[in-house]
Amino acid sequence: MGKVTGFLEIDRQQPTHRKVEERVKDWLEVYEPFPEEKQREQGARCMDCGVPFCHGGCPVNNLIPDWNDLVYNNRWESAIKRLHATNNFPEFTGRVCPAPCEAACVLGINQPPVSIKLVEKSIVERAWAEGWIHPELPEHNTGKRVAVVGSGPSGLAAAQQLRRAGHSVTVFEKHSHPGGLLRYGIPNYKLEKHILDRRIEQLKAEGVIFLTDSHVGGNVPLEALTEHYEAIVLCGGSEQPRNLNIPGRELKGIHFALELLPQQNRRLDGETIDPEIEINAKGKNVVIIGGGDTGADCVGTSLRHGAKSVYQIEIMPKPPEERAPSTPWPLWPHKLRTETSHEEGGTRDWAINSLEFIGDDNGHVKQIRAVRVGAPPKFEPIADSEFLIDADLVFLAMGFLGPVKSGMIEQLGLELDKRGNVATNNYMSSVEGVFAAGDMRSGQSLVVRAINEGRKAAEAVDAYLRAQPITAPIAQKTK
Repeated sequence: MGKVTGFLEIDRQQPTHRKVEERVKDWLEVYEPFPEEKQREQGARCMDCGVPFCHGGCPVNNLIPDWNDLVYNNRWESAIKRLHATNNFPEFTGRVCPAPCEAACVLGINQPPVSIKLVEKSIVERAWAEGWIHPELPEHNTGKRVAVVGSGPSGLAAAQQLRRAGHSVTVFEKHSHPGGLLRYGIPNYKLEKHILDRRIEQLKAEGVIFLTDSHVGGNVPLEALTEHYEAIVLCGGSEQPRNLNIPGRELKGIHFALELLPQQNRRLDGETIDPEIEINAKGKNVVIIGGGDTGADCVGTSLRHGAKSVYQIEIMPKPPEERAPSTPWPLWPHKLRTETSHEEGGTRDWAINSLEFIGDDNGHVKQIRAVRVGAPPKFEPIADSEFLIDADLVFLAMGFLGPVKSGMIEQLGLELDKRGNVATNNYMSSVEGVFAAGDMRSGQSLVVRAINEGRKAAEAVDAYLRAQPITAPIAQKTK
């Protein structure tokens, strides 16, 4: 390493957050700029371990020690080449990834780990600013045609890898703009959409075709794909939300989280929202059921709307402040995590089970009857602990149950695994020539894992297509 004693001399540093009273008034990223000199110093803390556990912690196996050292030595252009070798979109992961690599950092055994996520973001933003990121066209075209269904992180990664391998790639997206979860699920204060748009433009310049407002199995018949393309990659995500079927669920004012978050992003993108379905938390008592990242995104969004109060509840017990003994290094630690949204206001509470939604005379939710519970898996109610929560607006953020089965999956007759995801063998589904990747195949997970899934699926599709002596669409192969 360029500075072998860096981890002894330099403390971990992170960008400061903009003041809460300022940032809750806008939808811009919450972080202040971080000086280049300090970015390089953070890279110098890397110890270049003989066994770099950060590689194993990173779902895309980033070459972390390599680009940490390159940053410290001011070799930024070489650093972005190493970073892009494993990760198509480090500007996404550098913003929204929870950084399992840092949890596996050897320095993190007894000191704060290396600021890997910060360095990653610094590299890619420097590369964009310097003009080092540009379209990469294939050396030759294979003549094989691939349809990618869904333009979230797995779909974009698969499309880019397949196009660079020389195949013709068309991405079908049911929404009006490409990006999937990145555009419609993640709030702008975590990922401003111009960051996404510049990558979309790169893919277009490389020859990837995007067809938006194109719902395969809906307004786009399945035959339009099976009769025209040699391979299909399904990257439609895990969009079936977990419901809470308790008395009063039919009341107005109770929404899934992915009704709120996409609507807000569309509003910021200039779209007009139908007043009949518009969701606005201004002046309301908001309750969020579910303690994960999606719930935290509802917290930040509600606060920016101007909610009167925000109360986030979770049925699981409160995690410990430090790494739990059950998840020793280098495992992903079970511990309390505080998002920037939680710094901005609201209350979090744990070990609470919702029993009933209570409505007013107009059929609108006004309270939740809840009870405190014991430890999992039984979650037994604690005697005399029932209480009422004022709730004008409720968001259900309890995770997802897999991909939506109606439409494309049912029409293709795909086999599912035990968890209800698309079953695959080396990313190919039960139908020859039809592949699956990302959350649709593996279940709800991280953006970084979705990128890795897309890359691996593209590798499997490329090998499959190159082994086909005759170019023929899927419909001909399955007759």
